[in-house]
Amino acid sequence: MIKRIPVTAIIPTANRSGVLQRTIESISKQSMQPEELVIVDASDNDVTERVCNMLFEGLATTITYQKAKQKGAAAQRNQGLEGNTKPVIFFLDDDIVLEPGCIEQLWNGFQHDAKAGGINAMITNQRYHAPGKLSRFMYRLMSGKKMLSYAGKCIGPAWNLLPEDREDLPVYNEVEWLNTTCTIYRKEALPVPAFPIQFKDYSLLEDLSLSLTVGKKWKLFNARHARIFHDSQPGSHKRSVRKLAKMELLNRRYVMIHVMGRHNFSDHCKLFLFELFGIITVLTNITGWKNLFPLVFGKFEAVGTILFTKKAHE
Repeated sequence: MIKRIPVTAIIPTANRSGVLQRTIESISKQSMQPEELVIVDASDNDVTERVCNMLFEGLATTITYQKAKQKGAAAQRNQGLEGNTKPVIFFLDDDIVLEPGCIEQLWNGFQHDAKAGGINAMITNQRYHAPGKLSRFMYRLMSGKKMLSYAGKCIGPAWNLLPEDREDLPVYNEVEWLNTTCTIYRKEALPVPAFPIQFKDYSLLEDLSLSLTVGKKWKLFNARHARIFHDSQPGSHKRSVRKLAKMELLNRRYVMIHVMGRHNFSDHCKLFLFELFGIITVLTNITGWKNLFPLVFGKFEAVGTILFTKKAHE
């Protein structure tokens, strides 16, 4: 028996109709399903719209198709929120596969704790692993304290670490941040707009900005038994290493300053060390060496943008 719950699910997509169809199919196999699924599409053809008009066996959710007004994950999610009246918002990526009972486990998290503002699923192929010596040193340096585990934390200059999956952890494990891969939020907990205009195109770290903002007044949880597989897909928005490197630094600094309130000289020193650590770690494989120049160039472009913007405001 399928139970429809008062939830609006929002999926931003662009030219990925195949994986989107698989994601919808996995929703159709859930025992609990959202009342509405809003697809905000930035595709340059009508294939995705045709997928949305398909009949999916077992799907009790009503699909609403919208053509994106502005391309970009954050902008498309904001569009999907416009005029929404449901008490719970469900953000999903277009390239995930939900395991049975996933939505039910997420939904039940609100009954677990009345102060739960957001709850996300465990990504089975992307999770926290015990760090090596160098990483643990960096974790301790960035956080300023020694911890048994840094899983699910956001430390230093907005360094967000994935949750871990251990049987000795609670079913609903409190964390400091949430991704938007498969996450539900109480609508009343969301800021307006949910995603600031800072986050454009691929919108790196927009999920961190949102969850940290919600976490200032509400609790955040990872539902370990709500499980998904994230079949991350290539796309035009991911092809430029230089652009992604620039965006990552600019957006991380934005979150560090404007969301976390960390704007001192020491915070910027930690940001510099974090970025340097990131460059060093990619050099452990051939692909990293091939991407070294555009990666470093992108970081320098970001620094130039920061300095130019600062000078313009002086």
